[in-house]
Formats: sequence, structure tokens, C-alpha cells
Amino acid sequence: MVTTLLAARLVRGVPGSLARAGSVTMRDIVSTRRYWAVVVSGFFEPVLYLLSIGVGVGGLVHNFQLADGRVVSYASFVAPAMLAASAMNGALAETANNFFGKLKWAKLYDGMVATPLRPFEVALGELTWALMRGTIYSIAFLALMVGLDLTTALRTIPAFVASVLIGFSFGALGMAVSTFMRTWQDFDYTNVVIFAMFLFSGTFVPAQSYPVAMRAVVALTPLYHGVELVRGFTTGAIGWSMLGNVAYLVTLAVVGLTIASRRMTRLLCP
Repeated sequence: MVTTLLAARLVRGVPGSLARAGSVTMRDIVSTRRYWAVVVSGFFEPVLYLLSIGVGVGGLVHNFQLADGRVVSYASFVAPAMLAASAMNGALAETANNFFGKLKWAKLYDGMVATPLRPFEVALGELTWALMRGTIYSIAFLALMVGLDLTTALRTIPAFVASVLIGFSFGALGMAVSTFMRTWQDFDYTNVVIFAMFLFSGTFVPAQSYPVAMRAVVALTPLYHGVELVRGFTTGAIGWSMLGNVAYLVTLAVVGLTIASRRMTRLLCP
């Protein structure tokens, strides 16, 4: 009851379209009380990867050389990739399966668009909640990185901003893809792509070590740009190429949100 009243108060006073989108986000926040354990559990997968591969294998690899010649521990190399993956998983958890269930199975959005809510506002509200979920994971993971001495507290500030951008981009992408899904089985294909990105986006070895053809394919994947961006901030290896990573992720977010809103308009307002 208290959460519901607080949600209503926060949305009240926000003008127009943002208020309507905010009401969708607040509905998600309130409903999370029923499955909060599921939300919390999404944080542990990248943590386990970090401890098993970053710290475990790192005990054998020891020092690791970056592309600019900077030497860091292997755990420090893997940790920012796990942070990017954490932001990705947090956003996709809401905009893939959960969004599809609300759209195609529960028919939740059919009722929403019968109110003054427009499809774009529904998409924006859902994306905001997905971004909030990814942000929660990012904050907790950054705190863990500082606690393990894998980066400094000052470097976590730009790394956090980068993780928010990653969550926004993947949230928009996941929502757009979900509007094309026909059944739950279609997500098997997307899960294969996501897992392949997780393994081959420069997460555990530098992308420069791949064959030239494979390197070109990896450079087209969004997680690669997220990993490069976060790793540059957490290790201090900041370069002009990071502007390209930012431009890629921003473009992906805008295109994904645009496609999602148009597809939702076609599906909900025929």
C-alpha cells in the first residue's frame, strides 16, 4: 500500500507523456514486490563468472597486457566485461521474456492503450523499468569490483554511466526483437545469440586475438562496444575510440525504441 501511494505521488506533477510513461514504470515497480527474489537472483550469474574465471583463472594467468601496453590483473580485465554483461542481462530480462509475456500472453498492453496511454509511452515506461533493473545490478557489481580492488572508486563513476547506456541500448533492442517473436520457442534463437555475444565480445580474451574475419563480426555486436567502453573506464585506458562505442550504443537505443513503439502501434492499434 505504501509503495503504491509513493508511486502515485512520484508520477503526479510530471507533465503529459512522461507522466503516462512513468505510470507504466511505477506499475512495474509495485508488481516487483511479488517476484523480488527473481530480480535479485539476476545479479549472481556475472558474479559467479567473475569469481570462477576472473579470480580462479586469474590465479594462473596473473598479469594481463591491454592493447595500449598497460598491464593489469586478469580479474581486472574480466570484471568490466562482467559488468557490461550484468547491465545487458538486467535489461533483457525485462524487455525480452517479461515484455513478450505481457504483450502476447497476458494481453496487458491491450488494456493500457484503451486508456490515454499511447504505445510509445508504454514502450518508454517498460524500458525505464528495464533500465532501473540493470542499474541496480551495475551499482552492486561496481561495489564488488571496488571491494576486490579491481578498480578505484573514482573510475566507477564513468563506468556506471556507461553501464546505464548499455542497459538502455539492450533494453530497447530486446523490446524491438520481442515484438517480432511469435512463440516462446522463438527465444531459443535469441538466447543462442546472447550467449555467443557473451563469450566472444572480448569478454575473456582481447578481441584483437581473434582472426580478422571473426574480429569484424565481433565489432558489429553491441556487447563488444559495451565491454570496450566499460573496460576503458575501469582500467584507465581511455581513448578516442570510446566515442565510437558511445555513438554505436546511442544509435542502437534510438533505433530499438523507435522500432518497438512502431511495432506496438501496429500490434495494439490495428
